[in-house]
Amino acid sequence: HHGDHDHRPPAATVNLKECNSVSDKESVVIIGGGPAGLTAAWELIKDGGDARYDVTVLEESQEFGGIARTVRHNGNRMDIGGHRFFSKDDRIMQWWAQTLPLQGAPSYDDKKLGRSHELEPGGPDPEKTDKVMLKRHRVSRIFWNKHFFDYPISLSVSTLEAMGPRITVEAGFSYLKSVFHKLPEDNLENFYINRFGRKLYSMFFEGYTEKLWGRHPSEISADWGSQRVKGLSIMGVLKNAVQKLLPKKRSNAEVETSLIEEFWYPKFGPGQLWETVEQNCVDAGVTVLTGAKVVAIHRENGAISSVDYEDAEGKRTTLKADQFISSMPVKDLVEALDTEQDPAPRDMVAVAKGLPYRDFVTVGILVKRLKLKNTTDIPTLGNPPIVPDCWIYVQDPGYKVGRLQIFNNWSPYLVKDVDDTVWIGLEYFCEEGDDFWNMTDEEATRFAIKELTRMGVINGAHEVLDAHRERVKKAYPAYFDTYDQMPELVEYLDSFGNLYCVGRNGQHRYNNMDHSMATAIEAVGNIKEHRTSKRNVWSVNTEKSYHESK
Repeated sequence: HHGDHDHRPPAATVNLKECNSVSDKESVVIIGGGPAGLTAAWELIKDGGDARYDVTVLEESQEFGGIARTVRHNGNRMDIGGHRFFSKDDRIMQWWAQTLPLQGAPSYDDKKLGRSHELEPGGPDPEKTDKVMLKRHRVSRIFWNKHFFDYPISLSVSTLEAMGPRITVEAGFSYLKSVFHKLPEDNLENFYINRFGRKLYSMFFEGYTEKLWGRHPSEISADWGSQRVKGLSIMGVLKNAVQKLLPKKRSNAEVETSLIEEFWYPKFGPGQLWETVEQNCVDAGVTVLTGAKVVAIHRENGAISSVDYEDAEGKRTTLKADQFISSMPVKDLVEALDTEQDPAPRDMVAVAKGLPYRDFVTVGILVKRLKLKNTTDIPTLGNPPIVPDCWIYVQDPGYKVGRLQIFNNWSPYLVKDVDDTVWIGLEYFCEEGDDFWNMTDEEATRFAIKELTRMGVINGAHEVLDAHRERVKKAYPAYFDTYDQMPELVEYLDSFGNLYCVGRNGQHRYNNMDHSMATAIEAVGNIKEHRTSKRNVWSVNTEKSYHESK
């Protein structure tokens, strides 16, 4: 439906303010149609907000959801990076459930395998309706040295068996040492050693972190760990293991997010939710322009006055507005602010230019069967039954692949022939323009098939039925180089009273989707309430209560 959006007439400047003097609406331009941008648009326009706000979303690509989009290929769908719909923030859980109602009847695989989920009374049947949110069981494990470990590492019999007695004893003593001898947490390496001990760190974190970031953990800020690992610790794992043996039912709020076993998931992947939100926005009066790349941002009297965007043909349009919400990468935002007529301060430009990112390549491989056997007691589809994992973390440094996804287990509706084929995603972390990024589709596919074969996941290239390679720029904002000067940049960007930075790339923070959405909800709240301070927008996911067990 994107073809028939109202594309504005080819005027040099569209002045939303002048159109508004009649209706007295406040005009808002939102840069980016990912989770943060679309959440902001809906929050402004819902419940009759179209009478107060004139909202325009500018999306550079032709798709919605940013890195939470769903890629379609020959009837199979890929989720980029895997998105569990789970949040400790009830506002967000309700928001999702209002967008796609929770399932009221079992999904194809649960029905066939007799797996049970609490169903939503009166909710839609995923076998008959597309707009539905599934409830899924989370299984993810670590692949290391041809063995599977629970993810996060748990102290279970299988872990001890896979590690063997010698390494187990070493890891145990090394952990005890870390309990009594704490290192200064001035980098990610020490952060991990303090929590897991040097032995487990060197086995499971050191190589994987370097794979993910292209830097040794000793060069990365500990901020990253506190944001992602949060309350995860050996004591937490032990407590969780003991409590699992006890009959008492616990609420999800008590379990660290990384240990949660159930999550929600849209029938057709995360992109389906964002495509639905975009359609809801358009139906409620939001103007959404795709293929609109923001190239310059103009300021007047210390505030943002307009943005220039280019379409695919390179035609430029200037859009004036009262308020601006940006989810574009901070690096690009400052570059757009730094115009010839009106240069941005040199020191701020230097900080923005130095902000690092990791880019991402995902290769989808379709096979008839897996060589890996399902040795768990979880029933799965497939012949023979496939492993039950949504994700497999490849923490073994002998492979370039960082993580495998098995799309069949996220939602049976992502795979065209879910009974007789397995649709796997291999996730690679790289730098835009490096050797891996620059491979052709064929080279990348060949490389991925070789790794899967060497790992013993598949039997070899002769079993591959189809493949697709997808490249994603700036998937991960990274915490090194000029990142430590980020507070100065925040201060500069906040000096424009009518500019709000939201989302993962908009804030250069490795936020999960729910946090990205929360930044947008906070920003819209500020616009509606005419609040000046933006501290609430930047402090989402920094409060201690987010990190410590409730």
